[in-house]
Amino acid sequence: MLDPALVRDRVEEVRTALAHRGINADAELEELGRLDTRRRRLIPETEELKRQQNAAGDEVARAKRQGQDASAIHGASRERGQKIKQLEAEVDEIEQHRRHLLLTIPNVPHASVPTGSSAADNQEVRRGGEPRAFDFTPRPHWDLGPELGIIDFERATKMSGARFAVLMGAGAQLSRALINFMLALHTREHGYTEVEPPFMVNAAALTGTGNLPKFEADLFKIAGDWDLYLVPTAEVPLTNLYRGEILDGRLLPLRYTAYTPCFRSEAGSYGADVRGLIRQHQFDKVELVKFTTPEQSYDELEALTRDAEQVLVRLGLPYRTVLLCTGDMGFASAKTYDIEVWLPSQNTYREISSCSNTEAFQARRANIKFRPGGSGKVEFVHTLNGSGLAVGRTLIAVLENYQQKDGSVVVPEALRPFMNGLEVIEPKKA
Repeated sequence: MLDPALVRDRVEEVRTALAHRGINADAELEELGRLDTRRRRLIPETEELKRQQNAAGDEVARAKRQGQDASAIHGASRERGQKIKQLEAEVDEIEQHRRHLLLTIPNVPHASVPTGSSAADNQEVRRGGEPRAFDFTPRPHWDLGPELGIIDFERATKMSGARFAVLMGAGAQLSRALINFMLALHTREHGYTEVEPPFMVNAAALTGTGNLPKFEADLFKIAGDWDLYLVPTAEVPLTNLYRGEILDGRLLPLRYTAYTPCFRSEAGSYGADVRGLIRQHQFDKVELVKFTTPEQSYDELEALTRDAEQVLVRLGLPYRTVLLCTGDMGFASAKTYDIEVWLPSQNTYREISSCSNTEAFQARRANIKFRPGGSGKVEFVHTLNGSGLAVGRTLIAVLENYQQKDGSVVVPEALRPFMNGLEVIEPKKA
């Protein structure tokens, strides 16, 4: 959520920044201005009436001491009390309306974010590794997996519908190995603390990260009277670890990692993406989340992005990192790097991680603060998040980049300790 003071005092800057994101928020900003003007008139009026009410109490006490009739004072106090309640109710209504509007407005891009309208305007930052030169035509994972007997789309569709998959045998083992490899790397070498969070969260948690109220259609809600949703990403429970709390600034930055399954309805068609494992309703992910001071957050974003890239480096998978433009960023982000892995069957790089600094946008929604030096005035923390990595897409990249002419797939050396030493996944026998 944007700082109300920023929206009030620098509204034209906010309007321009949102326009760079392709957002026309004129109506919302004008309504916020009107509400703020009304609120700033009501609060002094209410405070003056409260001051008069307190003074009236002293007048009543004085009249009683002097044996005078205080009924007129009591009558005026009753009317004033009713007026105070009326004004306070109006202020509360304004606050609720203002918060609702602020919850629907995206974050303002950082000054270093390039202006653009689509992915075509993103800026490549760096590349790692070289795409392999095949002496045969590389096949897509949706052909490789079934022929290896490790991915079954048909049986998944039978039990759950489209955009689900069953991993079997070495496929399930490979997925688990990737999860364990990523968690080991991030905890042992990158300094993250592993967390096993709930896989269901309430509406307040999703509001804190920016998934609600604007993106409810993308979520799976638990039926009945439960105020619970399946997590769309571990970013949600990890960020909400400290909702409503004040942290000791001396302990920042705090770094957490977690594996969770992720659930997203993602209504609509994505063309080729609905085939295979690219865009599933259920998928696995290892997430990275940080809580930092404002001064640390952009250095920590660079470090978080490098931590996610290191997974691909260790697996020997070619990748590139791009800085997203204003028109291609997520709702809560102030700055985002996408990491894209090379998929030979598509002859292109595809997103496998988004690493974002939301600055105080999520912290303001979730009321997460810190005291610099452990004491003194509180400030909002900055929160960062990134995939480290999306497990299903990493599995795709391993299958496609390590495929052999005979249909087998070589297991990357970094994963073999997590797969009981298995070196090659062989095609299933007829």
